Amino acid sequence: MSLKENLMKHCWDFVTKKEQDLIQISQALQESLNAETKSSAGDKHETGRAMVQLEQEKLGKQLFELNQMKQILQKVGLAETKDKIRLGSWVKTNYNQFFIAISAGFLNSSEGKVFCISAASPIGQLLLGKQKGETFNLNGKQIKILEVN
Repeated sequence: MSLKENLMKHCWDFVTKKEQDLIQISQALQESLNAETKSSAGDKHETGRAMVQLEQEKLGKQLFELNQMKQILQKVGLAETKDKIRLGSWVKTNYNQFFIAISAGFLNSSEGKVFCISAASPIGQLLLGKQKGETFNLNGKQIKILEVN
């Protein structure tokens, strides 16, 4: 597999693991809600149900964000991009290496550590539209783009 294919696999694995974790949390919350329904009535019962419902709302937001990540990954093209940096670009700088897709941590590859970042992240915003040889400032450091693919 090419580096970009490995990076895409890493991003999809990240999303899949997150989805499995959220499903487990959802099941645990449902069991907790069912247990609260069976318990005695009163303030304690209402507080318990309210806490579970708040957690379910948080989970709903996380599921929404996960679906957004999936949609972004489906749009990522792996064709070589020698010109301008865009979604799906691998970028090597004198500072680090980046893959523009979703925020999914990093992958240790034969090329070294490559950070998977969102196009909406601060560094993603600085990189988008730039080309090999261009420079930009990040936290007071002058960063030069060495390679784009």
